[in-house]
Amino acid sequence: MNVPSGNLLAGLPSGARPDEIFTTLTETASSSGTVRIERILSTGQASPDGFWYDQDWDEFVLIVQGAARLQLEGEAERALGRGDWAMIPARRRHRVAWTDPAGPTVWLAVHIGEKQPPETPGRGEDQ
Repeated sequence: MNVPSGNLLAGLPSGARPDEIFTTLTETASSSGTVRIERILSTGQASPDGFWYDQDWDEFVLIVQGAARLQLEGEAERALGRGDWAMIPARRRHRVAWTDPAGPTVWLAVHIGEKQPPETPGRGEDQ
């Protein structure tokens, strides 16, 4: 059996990019849905005005490098920096209010119980 492995910080692009880069690192299926782990690279991107994620699955996010501001509906934006994480329950509306435009923000996202990959505005393919 092949054991997936890698380095989250390998192959980071230099300079700003027009879109975020989403890379699925691994996923596994079960009767209750899948667990999908992805790396997200942001350089100044944010959720479009008025857009809220409203997912059927739980999501754990961790900032590995860089900085971002996450907003949960009904709450003030929360600043996230290296090492900061949040557990976003299913159906909890949220958005990315800001990511650092000066360099890559590296997110580790774990989607728990996802039934199918999401359609995300501005979502770039694994690039």
